[in-house]
Amino acid sequence: MSDRITRLFNIQYPIIQAGMIWCSGWRLAAAVSSAGGLGIIGAGSMYPEVLRVHIQKIKKATSKPFAVNVPLLYPNVEEIMQILVSEGVKIVFTSAGNPATWTGFLKENGITVVHVVANTKFALKAEACGADALVAEGFEAGGHNGREETTTLCLIPMIADAVKIPVIAAGGISSGRSMLAAMALGADGVQVGSAFAVAEESSAHPSFKQRIVSAGEGDTKLRMQKLVPVRLLKNSFESMIAAAEAEGADAETLQRLLGRARAKLGMFEGNLEEGELEIGQVSALLKEVRPAEVILKEIWNGFLTAKSRISQFNY
Repeated sequence: MSDRITRLFNIQYPIIQAGMIWCSGWRLAAAVSSAGGLGIIGAGSMYPEVLRVHIQKIKKATSKPFAVNVPLLYPNVEEIMQILVSEGVKIVFTSAGNPATWTGFLKENGITVVHVVANTKFALKAEACGADALVAEGFEAGGHNGREETTTLCLIPMIADAVKIPVIAAGGISSGRSMLAAMALGADGVQVGSAFAVAEESSAHPSFKQRIVSAGEGDTKLRMQKLVPVRLLKNSFESMIAAAEAEGADAETLQRLLGRARAKLGMFEGNLEEGELEIGQVSALLKEVRPAEVILKEIWNGFLTAKSRISQFNY
């Protein structure tokens, strides 16, 4: 089995916690990193100085490697980048933007760069820009999603065949079995979002966590394709967006309905009807809130068990 990801990040297990808005504060990232994976602070829901505080706190909480995820469309991205450098962050995951804009700057400052993509075109572009690795995120994933709606099963082998740098699979991965499947498709590691969103250390509101673990098959929908595609749990807000889209709403109308701080309202403040509840399809498999270390170790042990089971096939 390839160990390119564990060597790249100097971690024990090739399991990365996604940088999810309103879920991925320093406590969750520290817990995942301390357990042997790579924890990520999600900068997308933080003002620059709030991010600085989270970075300082995680450095006190763990001696293990950690990363920061930065959406490149973030309005204060220049200030964020300067904070990453001044605080000595060693690994940065970039998303939602052109990797050519900041990859060179980050690498010049000795930072390992991973870019999140949802198609082969941008995978090749990120590799050409100097990214050290890629996260290939399939259609099943929670939060913002690719417009192509390519599933993880199809996306991972396409990107793994197209690039030479390590590929981290994301979208629909919450167990050892799904991790093994991703590795069989060509991934060097996996990124797990929804399963860690319900960790005890996640900064998501307890009511949101309970809504996730009670979700069933078909309880998430991809909405706002004309704006920025996002996978949501069904609620009053999702129904309002669905009705507007059925009537042919344009991007401007969707933006007006979305308003401001809709994700914070749902995911952080716990308004389960009017808030935006971003989560992946795999939520239907999540059944309880547990410590991040327990979740990570269960995924890894499940991976080893599934790997052993497959090796016994006499085909």
